[in-house]
Amino acid sequence: MTIPLSTPIAAGVVTALLGVASAALAQDKVAYPVDNVTLVTHSSPGGGTDVFLREMIGHLSKYIDANFIVENIRGGSGAKAMAALAAAEPDGSMLYGTTPTFINTSLLSNPETTYEDLQPVANIFLDPQIVYVRAESPYKTLAEIVEAGKASPNSKKFGVTTPGSLDRQVMEKFKAITGVEGPVITHDGGGDLLINVLNGTVDMGIGEIQELTGQIEAGEVRLIATYTEERLAQFPDVPTAQEQGIDLVVEKFRGLAGPKDLSDEVLSAWEEAIPRLLEDPEFREWYGGSALVAAFMPHEEYEQFINDFAEEQKEFFVTYGITEE
Repeated sequence: MTIPLSTPIAAGVVTALLGVASAALAQDKVAYPVDNVTLVTHSSPGGGTDVFLREMIGHLSKYIDANFIVENIRGGSGAKAMAALAAAEPDGSMLYGTTPTFINTSLLSNPETTYEDLQPVANIFLDPQIVYVRAESPYKTLAEIVEAGKASPNSKKFGVTTPGSLDRQVMEKFKAITGVEGPVITHDGGGDLLINVLNGTVDMGIGEIQELTGQIEAGEVRLIATYTEERLAQFPDVPTAQEQGIDLVVEKFRGLAGPKDLSDEVLSAWEEAIPRLLEDPEFREWYGGSALVAAFMPHEEYEQFINDFAEEQKEFFVTYGITEE
């Protein structure tokens, strides 16, 4: 016998089935101690970390039983964001999107709150660095910019994100390796840098693919180099810096940190959820297209990684005369 869906019995069956499905979905999520979580970035809207976090929260609620929002706390190259995190309750309700900037700002600016006042939670990605120019630029390669910069010292302006960013460090190393002289113009984030590349304020910028996807598709920017060991699969026609005679390879990390004394419940929730998130087909399609490399590290491993990275940065800054020993 067929029961019409409009009958009370059928409606009750459908409701019961939906309830079972909802319960199964809820059980599949990792339990979390708070209902609402704010993921903080020091990046301006449109910057790499801002884009990464906003894309990630579109998928996170499938794996962690909580609601997520992103908040931009700008200022001091991450100093204000770190201060906000250090003062937050260690209940998992506020976490920070980490990049090398929070290490470099801590070492270069001596803020009251540093990376040592935060607790690494997990790493998620490594992010290849690329060099780009506006589409109307006369430069087709990084080598051409080097040649033009040497022919006319200080005539080329190099754009980077925040003063404490990894790309600022990369730019200083680039100048030291090539012998090119020119001003390095810092910005509040990747979105602001992109604007100044497009309007010609700077001759080139260093960034990440996810910041530029729309402009690449629209033909508004041209990629001229990657700071990777091999060419990116998504952009096989873009040569590496090494192929252009510049021995420079960079790996930028993207992860999460929180206030000190986060509970084991919070840490284990992220350690369980992130590997599942990285296998999500929709999320994989996005981060693969953005040239992000999945590089999950649980909190103990990530903490050691952060400390080792900080020591390497200290050595770099002394070697290149950026800080004194």
